[in-house]
Amino acid sequence: MNIIINGGTRGIGKEVVIHLAQDINNQIIVTGRNDKSLNSLASKFSNVKSISLDMSLFDRQGEEFRKTVAGHFRKVDIIVNIAGYLIAKDFLDMANDEARMIMETNFFGPASLIRIIQPLMPPGSHIVNISSMGGFQGSAKYKGLSYYSASKAALACLTECLANEFSEHGISLNCLALGSVQTEMLNEAFPGYEAPVNAKQMAEFISGFALTGNRFFNGKILPVAIGNP
Repeated sequence: MNIIINGGTRGIGKEVVIHLAQDINNQIIVTGRNDKSLNSLASKFSNVKSISLDMSLFDRQGEEFRKTVAGHFRKVDIIVNIAGYLIAKDFLDMANDEARMIMETNFFGPASLIRIIQPLMPPGSHIVNISSMGGFQGSAKYKGLSYYSASKAALACLTECLANEFSEHGISLNCLALGSVQTEMLNEAFPGYEAPVNAKQMAEFISGFALTGNRFFNGKILPVAIGNP
């Protein structure tokens, strides 16, 4: 499988890369903003290539990214959009530039990545977007997460829309709405909170779903949580 993991410098994304890289038949491109972390991760595996990419700046970096991917892969079988950005702040206190950073990283960037890579994806390929229970309709909502939750809800809705549009190409899209996972991002936003699942455990689930979930699902938003949040 030729796989793009969008957002793999730390947390769940990094663990997904590590898990999938155990199979030498998987060829992986991993993106992220932290070049040092990316290079360190890629150096551990012969089947992992790192590409520096900032989702909030995708309009500037996207074309170069597309050329690099096309030069490395003849086709792309799987995209996993994990890259995320969170600022825990009340809606009335959020600055416009902070709100835009969240939306660019969590929604517009991944959407643009899908658009430019889709021509490289054959029938039977799978796009997995990682959302949040905060963006899952009808779920409990939490103070300070309005823009983050809204950005993840937008990504979930996009999944449903593109599953319809891409069906004629034989490309499946699904969205996993994650509950809280013990990651660096969670620790930074909510110091002291202990999630019921760690990044490695969630990465194992996401990896398996990316490889086989399109056999059973398409256009679905699936909650992946054992607690609230």
